[in-house]
Amino acid sequence: MRKLTLTAEHIAKIQRTEPDEGPHPGCEQMNDADYSQWADDLLEELTGTSLRIFGYGSLIWKPEFDYVAASRGWLHGWHRAFCMKIERWRGTRAVPGLMMALDSKGSCNGMVYELSEENKKAQIEKILRREMTNKPPTNMPRVLKANVDGKMLRVIAFTSNPDALNFVKDLPLPKVAKILSRAAGHWGTGAEYLFNTVSHLEQLGIEDRNLWELQKLVAKEIEKL
Repeated sequence: MRKLTLTAEHIAKIQRTEPDEGPHPGCEQMNDADYSQWADDLLEELTGTSLRIFGYGSLIWKPEFDYVAASRGWLHGWHRAFCMKIERWRGTRAVPGLMMALDSKGSCNGMVYELSEENKKAQIEKILRREMTNKPPTNMPRVLKANVDGKMLRVIAFTSNPDALNFVKDLPLPKVAKILSRAAGHWGTGAEYLFNTVSHLEQLGIEDRNLWELQKLVAKEIEKL
């Protein structure tokens, strides 16, 4: 396993939480009916197949759901990107942060989790409530085909929505690094989110060149503070 430049010591140096200011005024929130409809639509697309979730970021190191099997998987046409501007969770209105989603183009290696066949709708709604809050959602679920051991399997993956108000496209890595090294919210810092993601990818033997370069840049930014 390669040695990360970004370390636990870097994270400890800037670790903090900020008060949650709540939803931005005027921002419409998802409600129970919205989650139910999204779940029904996804289940319809998944008719005849098992319920599988593609993990590429925090769903790898903090899935918060039970699964019956986990395998390496690969998506074509999508890549990890810090393309969601956030003013909660790991950012504030004064110092916005960034979170990851799958953005179009490229490819992405991650984990495919197979969930139980029982209470599929309830399982999907739980995941939707974790990943989606605003309307329109930035982190939008899609049913995609992932390559798992040579088999193309349908999975739910959370992807970027270019029509969302807080979507940002193609930010240069040095700019992303400055934001992640400074932003924090009631869940902690952006740098901690990156560290958790990259360190777990390394443990699984999953390579992401952009994130590997980004963790080096974030470490340097923290050292400047």
